[in-house]
Amino acid sequence: MDIWKMEDLAVAHAELGERYLEFFTAETGTLSLGLYVLPAGDTDPQQPHSEDEIYYVVSGSARMQVGDEDREIGPGAVIFVETDVPHRFHSITETLAVLVVFAPPRRSRAGA
Repeated sequence: MDIWKMEDLAVAHAELGERYLEFFTAETGTLSLGLYVLPAGDTDPQQPHSEDEIYYVVSGSARMQVGDEDREIGPGAVIFVETDVPHRFHSITETLAVLVVFAPPRRSRAGA
């Protein structure tokens, strides 16, 4: 069993000094987990991914554009993004902390 505490992930994220901290990849090759943090006013540089994604907003406030849809998001929001669909967070008014699930693991299909 693996259990993580958000405060520990936040410390590891801060020490890394990057927007995305991948903290788990299943040995079975089925998924990976990460913490994505964007400060207020930041620009989300994401490009479409070669894996499906689920985002869970832990804290913060922003808007999320997925394809042609654009919605306000905040704590508790769960967002599914299909493979290769353009998406990004924008209009970030409070630092956004988001748990990310990639299935299969992030970048495992890149170039496939």
